[in-house]
Amino acid sequence: MEPKIIEDIEKGHGVDFTFRDEAYLVESERWATGIESGAKGMMQKILVIDDEEPLRRLIQLALRKRGYEVIEADNGDTGMELARSKLPDLVLCDVRMAKTDGYMTLNALRNDPVTAAIPFILMTGRPDNAGMRQGMIQGADDYLPKPFTIPELVAAVQARLKKQEAVRQQAEQKLADLRANITLALPHELFTPLSGIMGFAEIISMDPASLKADEIAEIGKAIHDSSQRLYRLIENFLLYAQIELLKSDTAGLQSLRSNWTDNTHELVESRAREIAQKTDRLPDLHLDLQPAGACILEEYLKKILLELLDNAFKFSTKGTPVVASSGPCSEGYRFSVMDKGLGMTPKQIADIGAYMQFERKLHEQQGSGLGLAIAKRFSELHGGSLSIQSAPEDGSTVTVILPSKR
Repeated sequence: MEPKIIEDIEKGHGVDFTFRDEAYLVESERWATGIESGAKGMMQKILVIDDEEPLRRLIQLALRKRGYEVIEADNGDTGMELARSKLPDLVLCDVRMAKTDGYMTLNALRNDPVTAAIPFILMTGRPDNAGMRQGMIQGADDYLPKPFTIPELVAAVQARLKKQEAVRQQAEQKLADLRANITLALPHELFTPLSGIMGFAEIISMDPASLKADEIAEIGKAIHDSSQRLYRLIENFLLYAQIELLKSDTAGLQSLRSNWTDNTHELVESRAREIAQKTDRLPDLHLDLQPAGACILEEYLKKILLELLDNAFKFSTKGTPVVASSGPCSEGYRFSVMDKGLGMTPKQIADIGAYMQFERKLHEQQGSGLGLAIAKRFSELHGGSLSIQSAPEDGSTVTVILPSKR
């Protein structure tokens, strides 16, 4: 039979720390143990950190009744050790504790990659705006003011776990999409330049004496172009993997955003003319550049320029303009490139991601679509953004915004 202490609290009278009879605790333990044993195999794990034993016991009973596994810690230091060793699905932590309080515990867990993503709810008997702001700034997911009823406790726990599950499912879906795109795109993207290299090399090796000097030179250029494409493709795959790892490296991100590139207009002009010359479209290039600096590593800005300018020339027709502009703006630094090429639908823009090349069956231009995803990720990692304005058969304008304050 369920202990009366639980029934009384569920009527909405709030948390009561007074147990009139030790028999209630004994009976509560027996009841909760029975519930727990019947729910094993599907229980989510919750860590409760509080230096008040009666409250810990009460929370444990309430949550175990609903099928959760509960781990207890009577101080912040023990709680951090249990969080790292047991990896709970959620942490409930009191704010005011001796030595290591709730804020210190939260900060330590958020700065540890192993525990950084665990949902964290702060409990306090003295809620105030300053304390709530401090908790939220440090990464608390919710605040539970004392006294609280059991339904309020359970609702807070379920809401956080439900949100975490939604995030997990979204991440798994993105991973599934990534795997599918890799499976579809990678073999084609690798084999296309590799086939060119092997084919031309076979021609030279089978009958070199019959080839004229200009034919050998032409074959050599074709092999070189295919090799360059293969090299760039492998480089982009490795670079994208590096970016995904960097997203969860807080210290690495701070260091990354401290970089500075000056005279960006010279960099844009040099890169734009180089790509236009390579594609035999120098007359199509139009530049509108102003001196400005940006908070980004020069190497990464060059990569963004390469991918965006290359796409602009690749997916537009010779004789149509490609306009590159850059300079200061109200948000910091702005670079944009406009072309009159194929364009994209709103869905294609929304679906921009790694290893996606839109309408491959219709348009066989080279490229995996990975370059655009890399440019977008680099912009975001530096605290900026990448946006696209486009319409099918009416061209595209891609704009990158980056911070410019050091």
